[in-house]
Amino acid sequence: MRLVLEVWRQAHPADPGRFETHEVDDATPEMSVVELLDRLNERLVEEGREPFAFESDCREGICGACGVTVDDRPHGPQKNTPSCHQRLSSWTDGQTIRIEPLRSRVYPVVRDLVVDRSALDRVVKAGGHVAIQAGTAPDADTTPVDHALAEMALDFAACIGCGACVAACPNGAAHLFVGSKLAHLAALPGGKKERGRRARAMVDEMEQDFGPCSSYGECADVCPAGIPLAAIAVVNRERMRVVLRGKND
Repeated sequence: MRLVLEVWRQAHPADPGRFETHEVDDATPEMSVVELLDRLNERLVEEGREPFAFESDCREGICGACGVTVDDRPHGPQKNTPSCHQRLSSWTDGQTIRIEPLRSRVYPVVRDLVVDRSALDRVVKAGGHVAIQAGTAPDADTTPVDHALAEMALDFAACIGCGACVAACPNGAAHLFVGSKLAHLAALPGGKKERGRRARAMVDEMEQDFGPCSSYGECADVCPAGIPLAAIAVVNRERMRVVLRGKND
């Protein structure tokens, strides 16, 4: 299987960058986009040329590090699938694939396909955590949690923080990401004590860097964890709750 690759090359943040065209003539339909980049880099190294910088870690669709833009779509053509699971069976022999970084104002390019996603980290640092008393772990049945509630919280907690939702949004909004964090932490007993403070801190931090949500829905289509669009409503709900009940309630 022969594929023509147009891959973004950018030496450093100040470099304007450009696309480089390469061919891979031994690709297979079972390979992923990330494995395709591996194959290309192997050949470049053998030829004494500079390989493309890109991120990946688990390659099991869990860590979110592999996110790139493929043919103008974050992660690739398959819905709700990370780049490391986007199989080349979506393309045919001789086709051209364009691979570039996740495109968003808040994701400056570090090098080639690697972007700085620390804006997401700042949101989590602001309040995406729970403060608890350190000590002996309580028995599992000390605090009963309704099964349906626990399942809902786990569904929202599935967010892997890849940032594709922001890159897919025409406004560069992060409401799907922030809403998923607020939803799962507010649902469980351990997160209720800081619910108001958390909502205010995370939403305030989000609004420093990210755009407004207009409910386009592209974010949910590209989310590898399948976070539902309902998560964006949680942001406004939690913000309104702070106004009505006080930041510490």
